Amino acid sequence: MRHVSIIYKRMRPEAARLACELEQWFRERGVEVFIRENIDNAGVSCTYEKIEIPEQVEAVIVVGGDGTFLSVARFIERRPIPIVGVNLGGLGFLTEINAETCFAEFEKILSGNFEVEERMALRVTVRRDGEEIFSHRVLNDAVINKGALARIIDLHASINGHFLTHYRGDGLIISTPTGSTAYNISAGGPIIFPTARVVILTPICPFSLANRPIVFPAEVTVMVEVAEPATDVTLTCDGQIGCPIRDFDQVSVTAAAVPLRFIRTPGVDHFEILRSKLKWGQQ
Repeated sequence: MRHVSIIYKRMRPEAARLACELEQWFRERGVEVFIRENIDNAGVSCTYEKIEIPEQVEAVIVVGGDGTFLSVARFIERRPIPIVGVNLGGLGFLTEINAETCFAEFEKILSGNFEVEERMALRVTVRRDGEEIFSHRVLNDAVINKGALARIIDLHASINGHFLTHYRGDGLIISTPTGSTAYNISAGGPIIFPTARVVILTPICPFSLANRPIVFPAEVTVMVEVAEPATDVTLTCDGQIGCPIRDFDQVSVTAAAVPLRFIRTPGVDHFEILRSKLKWGQQ
Protein backbone atom coordinates (compact mmCIF):
# COMPACT_ATOMS: atom_id res chain seq x y z
CA MET A 1 0.00 0.00 0.00
CA ARG A 2 1.72 3.15 -1.25
CA HIS A 3 -1.02 5.82 -1.26
CA VAL A 4 -3.65 6.56 1.40
CA SER A 5 -6.14 9.34 2.06
CA ILE A 6 -6.90 10.70 5.54
CA ILE A 7 -10.14 12.66 6.03
CA TYR A 8 -10.73 14.00 9.53
CA LYS A 9 -13.71 15.47 11.36
CA ARG A 10 -13.90 19.23 10.98
CA MET A 11 -13.79 21.62 13.92
CA ARG A 12 -12.34 18.94 16.20
CA PRO A 13 -8.76 19.79 17.26
CA GLU A 14 -8.14 16.24 18.53
CA ALA A 15 -9.14 14.85 15.11
CA ALA A 16 -6.76 17.24 13.36
CA ARG A 17 -3.92 16.34 15.73
CA LEU A 18 -4.38 12.60 15.27
CA ALA A 19 -4.70 12.99 11.49
CA CYS A 20 -1.41 14.91 11.36
CA GLU A 21 0.30 12.28 13.52
CA LEU A 22 -0.98 9.58 11.17
CA GLU A 23 0.20 11.55 8.15
CA GLN A 24 3.73 11.77 9.56
CA TRP A 25 3.65 8.10 10.59
CA PHE A 26 2.68 6.96 7.08
CA ARG A 27 5.18 9.25 5.35
CA GLU A 28 8.01 7.88 7.53
CA ARG A 29 7.11 4.46 6.09
CA GLY A 30 7.23 5.64 2.49
CA VAL A 31 3.47 6.02 2.00
CA GLU A 32 2.09 9.03 0.12
CA VAL A 33 -0.72 10.77 2.00
CA PHE A 34 -3.62 12.89 0.77
CA ILE A 35 -5.03 14.62 3.89
CA ARG A 36 -8.07 16.89 4.19
CA GLU A 37 -10.45 18.24 6.81
CA ASN A 38 -13.98 17.03 6.06
CA ILE A 39 -16.38 19.38 4.29
CA ASP A 40 -19.16 21.09 6.23
CA ASN A 41 -22.43 19.86 4.74
CA ALA A 42 -24.48 21.23 7.62
CA GLY A 43 -28.14 20.27 7.80
CA VAL A 44 -30.14 17.80 5.73
CA SER A 45 -30.27 18.87 2.08
CA CYS A 46 -30.70 17.37 -1.39
CA THR A 47 -27.16 18.29 -2.47
CA TYR A 48 -23.71 18.15 -0.91
CA GLU A 49 -20.12 19.08 -1.62
CA LYS A 50 -17.49 16.41 -2.24
CA ILE A 51 -13.81 15.94 -1.60
CA GLU A 52 -12.21 14.56 -4.75
CA ILE A 53 -10.12 11.58 -3.68
CA PRO A 54 -7.08 11.14 -6.02
CA GLU A 55 -7.20 8.17 -8.35
CA GLN A 56 -4.02 6.60 -6.96
CA VAL A 57 -5.36 6.34 -3.39
CA GLU A 58 -5.52 2.70 -2.26
CA ALA A 59 -7.32 3.19 1.07
CA VAL A 60 -9.31 5.91 2.82
CA ILE A 61 -8.87 6.53 6.56
CA VAL A 62 -11.59 8.42 8.39
CA VAL A 63 -10.73 10.09 11.72
CA GLY A 64 -13.86 11.04 13.64
CA GLY A 65 -17.20 9.39 14.29
CA ASP A 66 -19.88 7.54 12.36
CA GLY A 67 -21.30 10.76 10.92
CA THR A 68 -17.94 11.67 9.41
CA PHE A 69 -17.56 8.10 8.13
CA LEU A 70 -20.94 8.21 6.38
CA SER A 71 -20.17 11.52 4.70
CA VAL A 72 -16.74 10.34 3.50
CA ALA A 73 -18.27 7.08 2.19
CA ARG A 74 -20.32 9.23 -0.22
CA PHE A 75 -17.11 10.57 -1.78
CA ILE A 76 -16.12 7.08 -2.99
CA GLU A 77 -19.54 5.59 -3.71
CA ARG A 78 -18.70 4.50 -7.27
CA ARG A 79 -15.13 3.40 -6.57
CA PRO A 80 -13.89 0.16 -4.96
CA ILE A 81 -11.50 1.92 -2.56
CA PRO A 82 -11.57 0.26 0.90
CA ILE A 83 -12.26 2.48 3.91
CA VAL A 84 -11.43 2.26 7.61
CA GLY A 85 -12.49 4.47 10.50
CA VAL A 86 -10.70 5.63 13.65
CA ASN A 87 -13.14 6.38 16.46
CA LEU A 88 -12.48 9.39 18.68
CA GLY A 89 -14.52 8.08 21.58
CA GLY A 90 -18.23 8.37 20.75
CA LEU A 91 -20.73 5.60 20.07
CA GLY A 92 -19.18 4.40 16.83
CA PHE A 93 -20.16 1.22 15.01
CA LEU A 94 -18.57 2.22 11.67
CA THR A 95 -15.36 3.74 13.04
CA GLU A 96 -14.15 0.46 14.53
CA ILE A 97 -10.49 1.23 15.36
CA ASN A 98 -9.78 3.00 18.66
CA ALA A 99 -7.53 6.06 18.62
CA GLU A 100 -5.37 4.46 21.33
CA THR A 101 -4.55 1.39 19.24
CA CYS A 102 -4.71 2.82 15.72
CA PHE A 103 -0.96 2.86 15.04
CA ALA A 104 -0.68 -0.85 15.90
CA GLU A 105 -3.68 -1.59 13.66
CA PHE A 106 -2.20 0.40 10.76
CA GLU A 107 1.07 -1.47 11.18
CA LYS A 108 -0.90 -4.66 10.51
CA ILE A 109 -2.56 -3.09 7.48
CA LEU A 110 0.75 -2.00 5.95
CA SER A 111 2.13 -5.52 6.46
CA GLY A 112 -0.89 -6.99 4.65
CA ASN A 113 -2.44 -8.48 7.80
CA PHE A 114 -6.01 -7.45 7.04
CA GLU A 115 -9.05 -8.44 5.03
CA VAL A 116 -11.53 -6.45 2.99
CA GLU A 117 -15.16 -6.92 4.01
CA GLU A 118 -17.97 -5.95 1.65
CA ARG A 119 -21.09 -4.30 3.07
CA MET A 120 -24.21 -3.89 0.96
CA ALA A 121 -25.57 -0.42 0.35
CA LEU A 122 -28.96 0.71 -0.96
CA ARG A 123 -29.91 2.81 -3.97
CA VAL A 124 -32.83 5.09 -3.11
CA THR A 125 -34.78 6.78 -5.91
CA VAL A 126 -37.76 9.14 -5.80
CA ARG A 127 -40.12 9.45 -8.77
CA ARG A 128 -42.71 12.18 -9.13
CA ASP A 129 -45.25 12.08 -11.95
CA GLY A 130 -43.14 9.43 -13.65
CA GLU A 131 -39.88 11.42 -13.51
CA GLU A 132 -36.85 10.67 -11.34
CA ILE A 133 -36.21 13.66 -9.07
CA PHE A 134 -33.76 12.18 -6.57
CA SER A 135 -31.31 9.27 -6.41
CA HIS A 136 -28.80 8.47 -3.71
CA ARG A 137 -26.77 5.60 -2.28
CA VAL A 138 -27.06 4.91 1.45
CA LEU A 139 -24.91 2.79 3.73
CA ASN A 140 -27.10 2.90 6.85
CA ASP A 141 -30.72 3.71 6.09
CA ALA A 142 -33.39 5.63 4.23
CA VAL A 143 -36.05 7.12 6.50
CA ILE A 144 -39.45 8.48 5.51
CA ASN A 145 -40.91 10.48 8.37
CA LYS A 146 -42.99 13.46 9.28
CA GLY A 147 -42.04 16.77 10.82
CA ALA A 148 -42.46 17.50 14.50
CA LEU A 149 -45.92 19.05 14.07
CA ALA A 150 -47.17 16.93 11.16
CA ARG A 151 -50.01 14.46 11.51
CA ILE A 152 -49.68 10.69 11.27
CA ILE A 153 -48.65 9.77 7.73
CA ASP A 154 -50.03 6.95 5.58
CA LEU A 155 -47.57 4.88 3.56
CA HIS A 156 -48.25 1.99 1.17
CA ALA A 157 -45.38 -0.48 0.83
CA SER A 158 -44.94 -3.11 -1.86
CA ILE A 159 -42.25 -5.73 -2.51
CA ASN A 160 -41.40 -6.60 -6.12
CA GLY A 161 -44.70 -5.10 -7.21
CA HIS A 162 -46.78 -7.05 -4.67
CA PHE A 163 -48.62 -5.03 -2.03
CA LEU A 164 -47.12 -5.63 1.43
CA THR A 165 -48.99 -3.47 3.92
CA HIS A 166 -50.33 -0.07 4.85
CA TYR A 167 -48.25 1.78 7.44
CA ARG A 168 -49.83 4.51 9.57
CA GLY A 169 -47.54 6.21 12.05
CA ASP A 170 -44.56 8.52 12.28
CA GLY A 171 -42.74 6.92 9.38
CA LEU A 172 -40.71 4.01 8.07
CA ILE A 173 -37.01 3.02 8.22
CA ILE A 174 -35.51 1.02 5.35
CA SER A 175 -32.17 -0.21 6.61
CA THR A 176 -29.09 -2.18 5.59
CA PRO A 177 -27.48 -4.68 7.98
CA THR A 178 -24.77 -2.09 8.66
CA GLY A 179 -27.49 0.40 9.59
CA SER A 180 -29.33 -2.07 11.81
CA THR A 181 -27.47 -0.67 14.83
CA ALA A 182 -28.42 2.93 13.96
CA TYR A 183 -31.98 4.38 13.92
CA ASN A 184 -33.35 0.89 13.26
CA ILE A 185 -32.35 -0.46 16.67
CA SER A 186 -33.78 2.61 18.43
CA ALA A 187 -37.13 1.94 16.73
CA GLY A 188 -37.17 -1.69 17.88
CA GLY A 189 -35.71 -3.27 14.74
CA PRO A 190 -33.42 -6.33 14.76
CA ILE A 191 -29.62 -6.34 14.86
CA ILE A 192 -28.31 -7.98 11.68
CA PHE A 193 -24.75 -9.18 11.14
CA PRO A 194 -23.18 -6.46 8.95
CA THR A 195 -22.05 -8.68 6.06
CA ALA A 196 -25.52 -10.19 5.57
CA ARG A 197 -27.39 -9.24 2.40
CA VAL A 198 -30.87 -8.26 3.55
CA VAL A 199 -33.15 -5.23 3.70
CA ILE A 200 -34.96 -4.33 6.93
CA LEU A 201 -38.29 -2.46 7.09
CA THR A 202 -39.01 -1.01 10.53
CA PRO A 203 -42.06 1.19 11.20
CA ILE A 204 -41.63 4.23 13.43
CA CYS A 205 -44.27 4.43 16.18
CA PRO A 206 -46.91 2.56 14.13
CA PHE A 207 -50.59 3.25 14.83
CA SER A 208 -51.19 -0.52 14.69
CA LEU A 209 -49.07 -2.69 16.99
CA ALA A 210 -49.42 -5.47 14.38
CA ASN A 211 -46.96 -3.59 12.13
CA ARG A 212 -43.65 -5.15 13.12
CA PRO A 213 -40.14 -5.02 11.62
CA ILE A 214 -39.65 -7.39 8.70
CA VAL A 215 -36.49 -8.62 6.90
CA PHE A 216 -36.28 -9.29 3.13
CA PRO A 217 -33.53 -10.70 0.90
CA ALA A 218 -31.30 -8.12 -0.78
CA GLU A 219 -32.67 -8.88 -4.26
CA VAL A 220 -36.10 -7.30 -3.62
CA THR A 221 -37.32 -3.90 -4.77
CA VAL A 222 -39.11 -2.00 -2.04
CA MET A 223 -41.61 0.62 -3.21
CA VAL A 224 -43.18 3.09 -0.78
CA GLU A 225 -45.82 5.68 -1.63
CA VAL A 226 -47.37 8.44 0.43
CA ALA A 227 -50.96 7.26 0.30
CA GLU A 228 -52.91 10.43 1.09
CA PRO A 229 -52.38 14.21 1.19
CA ALA A 230 -49.63 14.99 3.67
CA THR A 231 -47.39 17.91 4.54
CA ASP A 232 -43.90 18.11 6.01
CA VAL A 233 -42.84 14.60 4.98
CA THR A 234 -39.14 14.00 4.26
CA LEU A 235 -36.96 11.22 2.91
CA THR A 236 -33.59 11.27 4.71
CA CYS A 237 -30.60 9.21 3.54
CA ASP A 238 -28.05 8.27 6.22
CA GLY A 239 -29.35 11.15 8.32
CA GLN A 240 -27.53 13.67 6.12
CA ILE A 241 -29.05 13.97 2.63
CA GLY A 242 -32.77 14.68 2.32
CA CYS A 243 -35.61 15.12 -0.13
CA PRO A 244 -39.09 16.53 0.56
CA ILE A 245 -41.80 14.00 -0.29
CA ARG A 246 -45.17 15.00 -1.76
CA ASP A 247 -48.45 13.14 -2.09
CA PHE A 248 -48.18 10.04 -4.31
CA ASP A 249 -44.41 10.28 -4.77
CA GLN A 250 -42.85 6.83 -5.25
CA VAL A 251 -39.76 5.94 -3.21
CA SER A 252 -37.95 2.94 -4.68
CA VAL A 253 -35.21 1.10 -2.75
CA THR A 254 -32.94 -1.61 -4.19
CA ALA A 255 -29.49 -3.01 -3.40
CA ALA A 256 -26.77 -0.70 -4.76
CA ALA A 257 -24.62 -2.08 -7.57
CA VAL A 258 -21.35 -1.31 -5.75
CA PRO A 259 -20.94 -2.34 -2.09
CA LEU A 260 -18.80 -0.42 0.36
CA ARG A 261 -15.50 -2.15 1.18
CA PHE A 262 -14.34 -2.07 4.82
CA ILE A 263 -10.79 -2.81 5.96
CA ARG A 264 -10.85 -5.24 8.90
CA THR A 265 -7.82 -6.25 10.98
CA PRO A 266 -7.51 -9.24 13.35
CA GLY A 267 -7.72 -6.84 16.31
CA VAL A 268 -11.27 -5.77 15.40
CA ASP A 269 -14.07 -8.03 16.65
CA HIS A 270 -17.65 -7.15 15.67
CA PHE A 271 -19.10 -8.95 18.69
CA GLU A 272 -16.75 -7.13 21.04
CA ILE A 273 -17.92 -3.86 19.47
CA LEU A 274 -21.56 -4.83 20.12
CA ARG A 275 -20.83 -5.82 23.72
CA SER A 276 -18.91 -2.62 24.34
CA LYS A 277 -21.24 -0.16 22.59
CA LEU A 278 -24.50 -1.72 23.79
CA LYS A 279 -23.10 -2.62 27.23
CA TRP A 280 -24.28 -6.21 27.05
CA GLY A 281 -23.73 -8.19 30.23
CA GLN A 282 -23.00 -5.10 32.32
CA GLN A 283 -24.87 -4.50 35.55
